[in-house]
Amino acid sequence: MTTTQPLTLWTVEDVSTYLGVPVQTLYTWRKRRIGPPAGRVGRHLRYDPDVVRAWFADQSKAA
Repeated sequence: MTTTQPLTLWTVEDVSTYLGVPVQTLYTWRKRRIGPPAGRVGRHLRYDPDVVRAWFADQSKAA
């Protein structure tokens, strides 16, 4: 029998802390479509931690 743990999504504050950028920067990036992708749960943004890490790795390669 295989059990799966529920996916833990990050809040805007979690991503802000992880990336070391202000929360407002994440909202600006989202508006400009240049930041890590997020989804909406109701009116709240949520991020998949694996996707944020992959996005960051891609940004690091481009620099």
